[in-house]
Amino acid sequence: MEEQLLPPTPEDKPKRTRLLTVLCILTFIGSGMNLFSGFMTAAFYDTFTSVAQAVAEKFKLPGMESLLESPPALFLTLGFFYSASLTGALMMWNLKKAGFHVYTIAQILIIIAPMYFLKMQGPSMPDLLLSGTFIIFYSINLKTMR
Repeated sequence: MEEQLLPPTPEDKPKRTRLLTVLCILTFIGSGMNLFSGFMTAAFYDTFTSVAQAVAEKFKLPGMESLLESPPALFLTLGFFYSASLTGALMMWNLKKAGFHVYTIAQILIIIAPMYFLKMQGPSMPDLLLSGTFIIFYSINLKTMR
């Protein structure tokens, strides 16, 4: 006798965990804002550098030199990588496992891009820790994704 395949019942569908929901929302906010700022900074680079220069002189902020030396291509590149990060988070929101891989690759590229464009010797530790933490927490939720 042939076995009949029944359509999946609502109980069979995987459910998004609370942790995955929170991580995705935080990624939507963070990557969305960085996507916007990356493209806007690249588009209005001259205005950005003049404002950043004035702020650096007025408040004597450390680390502004590297920001002022950044080429517009860095911001444009980061904007594209953040759009990939956002895409990966959206896929994970929909419980697609491939989203984890898209997100992880995007985060690695986001860490590497400033090293390439600014000729840095190593990655930014805060970026490395934040991205690593999110990747670890997302990986905990892989079992709920298809």
